[in-house]
Amino acid sequence: MLPLLLFIFVFIILLIGYPVAFSLAGAGLMFAGIGYFTGTFDTVFLEAIPNRIQGILSNELLIAIPLFVFMGVMLEKSKIAEELLDTMGQVFGGLAGGLGLSVTIVGMLLAASTGIVGATVVTMGLLSLPTMMKRGYSPEIATGTICASGTLGQIIPPSIVLVLLGDVISSAYQQSQLDQGIFAPESVTVGDLFLGALIPGLLLVALYAAYIMVVAVFKPQSVPPIPAEERKVSKELWIQVATVLIPPIVLIVLVLGSILAGIATPTEAASVGSVGAVILAAAKRTFNLTILREVMRTTTEVTAMVFMILIGASVFSLVFRGFGGDDLVRDFLMGLPGGVFGAVLLVMVVMFLLGFFLDFIEITFVVIPIVAPILLSMDLDPIWLGIMIALNLQTSFLTPPFGFSLFYLRGVAPDSISTPQIYRGVIPFIAIQLLVIGLLAYWPEMATWLPTVVYG
Repeated sequence: MLPLLLFIFVFIILLIGYPVAFSLAGAGLMFAGIGYFTGTFDTVFLEAIPNRIQGILSNELLIAIPLFVFMGVMLEKSKIAEELLDTMGQVFGGLAGGLGLSVTIVGMLLAASTGIVGATVVTMGLLSLPTMMKRGYSPEIATGTICASGTLGQIIPPSIVLVLLGDVISSAYQQSQLDQGIFAPESVTVGDLFLGALIPGLLLVALYAAYIMVVAVFKPQSVPPIPAEERKVSKELWIQVATVLIPPIVLIVLVLGSILAGIATPTEAASVGSVGAVILAAAKRTFNLTILREVMRTTTEVTAMVFMILIGASVFSLVFRGFGGDDLVRDFLMGLPGGVFGAVLLVMVVMFLLGFFLDFIEITFVVIPIVAPILLSMDLDPIWLGIMIALNLQTSFLTPPFGFSLFYLRGVAPDSISTPQIYRGVIPFIAIQLLVIGLLAYWPEMATWLPTVVYG
């Protein structure tokens, strides 16, 4: 019972509000002490902690995290999002639903350039929500579009989520092969996950846009166009499009393209993106020492949080494994009715519910290392499993009443917009998410076809 009690205890203290990294490590060490005095835990497992920490700190892939965070925060602070929203609003504003389309497209671009869900939702909420409400948009349509577009950072590469997930899935895949007696294991790269996420991510964007267009046809009063006299003339507009839209797209293509083409590793590409973000901010004359100081501080805070959680999760997983927790989970999943389908369904439901209370980073470092090796030993494709997990948690972050994206928007939305309106607004987008998850479950080639074509 000790591994089960350990997991329940960690979950309870996380709900109470203790810091995640210290909760994981502290609970692990406390239960290791209990196990030592009761003779149910071998302290040899704790001797692996220094090697685990050394492995984390020397992992070149994880160096991409502070670089991607720096790039995203720099683009956020340099008002790229504000200019993109204004420009796209002018391009599509003459159409019913045009502002909604603009928010969706900018959300996609910000997702590809920042990959930070909270920052994207807050930025979009501050910049576009007042404009949409001023133009007569339905509060439900406006808030639903912003929340859904903001969560695209989960699945649109190059996102921090996919970098972290790629590292964990790769380790789990190699462990599952070693458990099966395969001593020359294949590996999965972050580039594989980036390619696997492209088709599902772009399909989500297309379906979001299609929904807004359907609303524009059947309920045009909910998504009115911008009056013609308030829009810029065509020549000025297209000059603005060229100057505002092309630079961030070039930056995204350089970063993502260099990874997918095998020219650069994710870490090298992230460094190019960081330098490119600084150059872009300088070109727009929004770069100064004050902004650099803010960006560096935010990057340091996020990076420290990620690595502390990773170290805490390593201590937790070692103790959990020392109690035989991985064998307990394996026997449970193997004994479920429905075989592989039943095991995958249960894991997805549990992760979906955990997504109400835990951030993606905690779930990635705590839950996935426990269940992924077991699922992958059932002959599941690691790329498909990684994209399914990312889509599943993206949906969880959108779902009332506890979705993180909803709380982010609630924090910056005016008092005139009620929480039930935000909840109602995201329901159609949740249905779209579930549709894409269903399609991916039925047709795994949505995630596996592109990596196979590109990498063989």
